[in-house]
Order: sequence, then C-alpha cells, then structure tokens
Amino acid sequence: MPELDRFDPATARFALYYAPPAGSLHDRFGSTWLGRDARSGRALAQPAVPGLDADRLLALTDSPRRYGLHATLKPPFRLREGATAGDIDVRLRAVAAGLTPFSFRVVAAPLDGFLAWQPRDRRDAIAVVAESCVTRLDELRAPPSEAELARRRAARLSDRQETLLARWGYPYVLDQFRFHITLSERLALAEADLLLGAIHAFSGEAEHEPLGFDAISLFVQAREGEHFRHVARYGFDGSVEAIEE
Repeated sequence: MPELDRFDPATARFALYYAPPAGSLHDRFGSTWLGRDARSGRALAQPAVPGLDADRLLALTDSPRRYGLHATLKPPFRLREGATAGDIDVRLRAVAAGLTPFSFRVVAAPLDGFLAWQPRDRRDAIAVVAESCVTRLDELRAPPSEAELARRRAARLSDRQETLLARWGYPYVLDQFRFHITLSERLALAEADLLLGAIHAFSGEAEHEPLGFDAISLFVQAREGEHFRHVARYGFDGSVEAIEE
C-alpha cells in the first residue's frame, strides 16, 4: 500500500495523471527529453538538439519537468478539511478497478503554443477515464484559492470553462478536456519548429508504438515549489504499485 500519510495535507497537492508505462519507449524518451525521472526524482541528461544550447533546452522544458512526464486526468488539488491521503487511496482503488485497459497511439504536435504528444485514436475511451477521475474524487478536493481562480481566469475563459472552473476547480475538464503529454513551454514559432523536429528525430519508434492505458498514476507535490513525484500506480486490474523513492 502506498505510504501516502507521509505527505502533510496542509502543504501537499495531489494529482491524477496518465504516465507512460515504466521502461516503455515513451517513458524513456519523454523523461530524458524533459531531463527528469518523475518516479525516482533523478535529473537526467537531456539530448543534444542541433542549433540549441543545453541551457536553452532546459529553459524550454522547465514547467513540464517540474510536473513530470504525464497527461493530466484530474489536475493538482489540495485536500479539503477532514479528508486524508488515505481517502484518495480508497477512492482511486475503486475508480481504477472499474475501468477496462486499452491501447492508443500518440503524435507530437503543437497545442496552444506548446508541444505535446496527443492521441491519434481512442479519445472517447481516454475521456471516460478522465471524467471518472474528475468526478469521483471531487469530494476530497479543497476549493481553489482566489489567487488560483484569478490565474485561471487570466486565460480569458469561455462561459462554459468558467462554469467548469466554478464547479470542478479547473476549466479544462469533461467536454473541455484534451488529453496531452506536455513536452515544452509555450514557444516562438522558430523554436517550436526546431524542437518538434528534434522530438521526431530522437523519439525513434515511440510514435509508432501503441501506449497501454491500464492504470491511473498518483503524483504528489509535497510542498509548494517542489517537483511533483510519481508515487503510486493504480491498475485497472485492481493492483496497486507503490513507487519507492
């Protein structure tokens, strides 16, 4: 069983993510590309990108590196008063065990100014998992702060997104959800073209290899400013893998 009680509910944020299976081509390339293994927390040497120095690549992958290689299912949240990390464990076991494994393929492409792996197929099956994560654990979520709400609203939300933000604490859920595994910051056009070419060149067979979706991953940020860590994996077969530090 994951030792979730080691995280202080007063400071920790929890997130439900999809993470490529450990050791898969996507996991190996994606973690190296971002320069960090979210399971161990270790820094990794990023690949050399012709025409871009190492410090610049580090800067252009800063945010996705802090969050870890993932696609968001339920975005980071704090626990409401009276809820515990153990409650997350109980709910996640139930949610995951009721889902059916499947495979899908991804392609690296621009999305709203950044680069991400995006699904080529099985979008409806992915959306079912995301909706289950958003709705069935929401009783454990503390409301977002006024500062968090203001930051979201700075993106000029639509009326529908504003409604979702008020109800679920995040504007890009349910019918506004778009699955993506983020690979960069927002980029100028020239750097986007350069990085996209490098991703296609370095990722090898990853974009031809189907990804298995048979688990929900729990990531935790122990304190504000720290990197998120991949701490547990909840299988659709009822198994739970605790990921050791």
